[in-house]
Amino acid sequence: MEGILAIWQRDVKKFFRDRARLFGSFTMPILFLLIFGGGMSGTMENLIGGGMTGGGDFHYVQFVFPGIVAMTLLMTSVFSSLSIIEDKDFGYMKEILVSPISRVNIAIGKMLGASTVAFLQGVMMFLLIPFLGISYNITSLLQVLPFMFLLACALSSVGLLIASFLTSTQGFQLIVQVLVMPMVFLSGALFPVSNMPAWMDVIVKINPVTYGVDVMKKVMIDVENLTPAVREAMGLNLSIFGREITVFEEVLFMLSFTTILVLLATLSFRRSNA
Repeated sequence: MEGILAIWQRDVKKFFRDRARLFGSFTMPILFLLIFGGGMSGTMENLIGGGMTGGGDFHYVQFVFPGIVAMTLLMTSVFSSLSIIEDKDFGYMKEILVSPISRVNIAIGKMLGASTVAFLQGVMMFLLIPFLGISYNITSLLQVLPFMFLLACALSSVGLLIASFLTSTQGFQLIVQVLVMPMVFLSGALFPVSNMPAWMDVIVKINPVTYGVDVMKKVMIDVENLTPAVREAMGLNLSIFGREITVFEEVLFMLSFTTILVLLATLSFRRSNA
């Protein structure tokens, strides 16, 4: 535990000392929030706004905001793993690999460091809620926090695995840039992903962001106040083989996904030190 804590603490401090990186990780999510929230809100609200029961109004920004938070988690989690390659360049990674700390603990410490940074930035996105003209129940915001951290862990494990195989920051950034946008657009973060071609639907179902976004929307949005037609139109009925997936199953998938990728990264660390 001391080894995990030391690695976690170092990565968190290192990130918050880099103000340019801290600011840059907010740029893309806020840009998407302005584009999709401001540019598409009128069209989407006119199309499905009348589907709410009880005379309520549908706010597209309220629908897309959990997806923007998930995008923040994705970008920060994955790009935080760039520190692994930087540690390889400066020799720090070699030092901890030859230390008594087990490879599993090294991988867990790195994953938790990136996850914590991403989680804190995701929470900071909540500060924008009053300025967006939307509102969420404070209880819902508190309930969504554990799911946000779990999603951050799953996404950090992706960056961890990629970084464990690479020695070049340029190669890491290239691979991550190719992965990030498809993971965002094929997750339901910004628009529904229902009725897609079969091959694309497979990608949607194996994408960890899909399940994280779905859980966050179910917790943050009052889905019980939406008609079945609206829930279907907005992709809130995520299903596999015609059966709707439960929140428990989505959490189980993210836990399994994280565990598998951390173990694979551990094997990669062992190979690199062989």
